[in-house]
Amino acid sequence: MSTRTRILEVAAELLAKSPNGDISTRAVCDAAQVGAPVLYRQFGDKVGLLSAVVDYGFDAYLATKRLREPGTDPIEDLRDGWDTHVAFALANPNLYRLMNSPSMRKPPASALESHRILTRDLERAAARGLLRISPELAAQMVMSANVGVALTLVSRPATFTDPDMSRRVRDAVHAAVFTPGAMYDQAPAVASAASDGSAAETPVAAARLGALLRRSPRSAVLTPAETALLSEWLERVANAPDAPVPAPASPHRAL
Repeated sequence: MSTRTRILEVAAELLAKSPNGDISTRAVCDAAQVGAPVLYRQFGDKVGLLSAVVDYGFDAYLATKRLREPGTDPIEDLRDGWDTHVAFALANPNLYRLMNSPSMRKPPASALESHRILTRDLERAAARGLLRISPELAAQMVMSANVGVALTLVSRPATFTDPDMSRRVRDAVHAAVFTPGAMYDQAPAVASAASDGSAAETPVAAARLGALLRRSPRSAVLTPAETALLSEWLERVANAPDAPVPAPASPHRAL
């Protein structure tokens, strides 16, 4: 075992047992039987050490996602992804709080990889016409809600006692980003959002075409610049705010 790995294992163990979710570099050095210069040479400073600990601890969780073969139903994969994310947070509360701490100078590599995996699954959903908005915007909505629920359950378990709370929020967020056909296990199709040519169908079609464009090899029909411009237009159409509903006409007409 390398010195770096020994320090990370010791630091992760101390973090898991810490009553306040914090560790000192001195305690890590003592437990790993290394001097402070060795630790700082490996990690730069305490923040660098903690960031490495997060990546080291979260790597086991991400390993299962890296090896997972995409299922036939991207929506089911996304539901499972939400649930396993929350389960990991509950099993590793100190590590999870640290991962999402504002004291981190930059997001840990593990957090960025988790976001990429989520976006990949949303791309699959969009390519089947199951997404109301672009995969990028949907990933931001789903991840922010997923992290918020996980942090809430980890930080305030005595207040948030509903065992179905995570599922309820998950389904509410998914209802906002997926088409009705996706949510209720209907046959996937672009027309599932609206079969009458209404405005609700246009963002779904734009999100699907954008996903298919990213998955397809570059076509000789469009130049790279044209492809980039088309992708930008499709994303803007997919993410356009819903049109406001007109106020009902007054039943009283001015005389």
